[in-house]
Amino acid sequence: MKNSLYTTICSGKYRGKKLLLPSLNSTRSTKSIVKESFFNTIQFEIVNSIFIEVFAGSGSVGLEALSRGAKKVYFIEKDTDAYKILLQNIKSIEDEKCVAVLADSFTEFPKLLKKINKKAYFYFDPPFSIRDGMDEIYLKTYNLIENIPVEICELVSIEHISDITPPQNIADYKKIKSKKFGKTTISYYKYT
Repeated sequence: MKNSLYTTICSGKYRGKKLLLPSLNSTRSTKSIVKESFFNTIQFEIVNSIFIEVFAGSGSVGLEALSRGAKKVYFIEKDTDAYKILLQNIKSIEDEKCVAVLADSFTEFPKLLKKINKKAYFYFDPPFSIRDGMDEIYLKTYNLIENIPVEICELVSIEHISDITPPQNIADYKKIKSKKFGKTTISYYKYT
């Protein structure tokens, strides 16, 4: 399948490796500057960790985590075309350390939580401003975060549109910082 859209892994074992991207109609890829800043924040902690990319799209964030030393990466993606590209990207990197699920994140994520028994990094990049009916996407995402058991959570990160301000607290998780990149912001939450 020919696809001219791609991104690259910024750093680590697979630095410079090209990853295919789905069409812009189905997903919105995380910009390289956002990925780099995020991983600079957690660069050494990510080694040998579990990383979970919810609303995975092409898997570029989770595969960046893998390149930087994550031990196991989980992906959830609902769009069939994006999922096919995600599988291609995983296969081109290191598929034995990846688990990809084709499902709606809002129904699959609670099931995935039951399988995690070690501290994990959670990355949420809900699809905003590209689909109809996405008004409640952030409220639904906060509900998912509320249900993450604190004993398995190292950090929760939400990539969101800069025009919204996520709550200071989501259940037992407190916002420790936000970093803005134009129209995109990442907010970081930890158990306190």
